[in-house]
Amino acid sequence: MTDPLARHVAFDWGGVFTIGTFDGRSTARLAARGGVPVERVRDSYFRHVHQLEVGAWTLPQFWDVLAAETGLSLSYPEFEALYLGSVLDNGPMYTTLARIPAGVRVGLLSNNYPVVSDHLRGDPRFARFDALVFSNELRQKKPHPDAFAALAEAMGVPAARTAFVDDVPENIAAAQAAGFHGLLYHHERHAEFERALAAWLGLEESAALLERMAKTDAD
Repeated sequence: MTDPLARHVAFDWGGVFTIGTFDGRSTARLAARGGVPVERVRDSYFRHVHQLEVGAWTLPQFWDVLAAETGLSLSYPEFEALYLGSVLDNGPMYTTLARIPAGVRVGLLSNNYPVVSDHLRGDPRFARFDALVFSNELRQKKPHPDAFAALAEAMGVPAARTAFVDDVPENIAAAQAAGFHGLLYHHERHAEFERALAAWLGLEESAALLERMAKTDAD
């Protein structure tokens, strides 16, 4: 049974568990591989990516439109491999995730895409999450209130006892409006974030936790 006084944490994925934006990196790599202007790729990509985020299109459907509009001539398997390979992990955040005590429930709420969400779900590091909510499966994306309601339901603990970590101020504001405690994140201030997270969790051993975090960062 979950302690009703315990505190918990949920995370965004892009810009939190990754360095920089997945979309920016993937479009740049597509343009370079296909030898077409990056502006052309981004114009098409960002006009249609919402279809992926809400699960209206499959990734092959998205690629068919993108290829037709930009002149990119990669095969779908080549595109998918390049797309999934565009993730640049934020290693310190995965280290933090692994150190969160077992009594703390951990969730994820991500505006994400078919295939990419499956790829993440299969990552053994994601076994630490108690709840994974992806916009493409929910068919609703942040900052809509329904996305945060789905997160609270999936985690099975009150929003008021849960911190939400995101790199976008608009999403933090929406999380707070839904009753979550917001923690704005940037990978260049990771040590500051870890201190804020430890303070939020309010663990009796928080001083020792902070010391371990600081030692890991120094190493």
